[in-house]
Amino acid sequence: MLNLKKMHHIAIICSDYERSKKFYTEILGFAILQEVYREERDSYKADLALNGQYLIELFSFPAPPVRPTRPEARGLRHIAFEVTDIEAALHQLQTNGIPVEPLRLDEYTGKKFTFFFDPDGLPVELYEQ
Repeated sequence: MLNLKKMHHIAIICSDYERSKKFYTEILGFAILQEVYREERDSYKADLALNGQYLIELFSFPAPPVRPTRPEARGLRHIAFEVTDIEAALHQLQTNGIPVEPLRLDEYTGKKFTFFFDPDGLPVELYEQ
């Protein structure tokens, strides 16, 4: 068995780098730790942190293929973030023009959660603790 310690990061390829960078930094509150342009790939890469923890690599590539279907596609289903006040978070998203699905209750924990989508349709979950 591998001796894994923790999740290191999630890599996301976006269709419009500036739009996605703005979404993850200005809407979700990630900080840019490092941003580079890789000329040989015609690709930008930003390392993004939340509350000081490095979590996301945001990539651009020329003409990446679209996600084939909604969360049930093979591969990454969604990314999820913990919040303490889900109603306040929903209000903030809606104030920024981001549609949010209705609140749901986790049938096993009784906790509230919901989904919204990043600029490329990647499902993002908010889960109230």
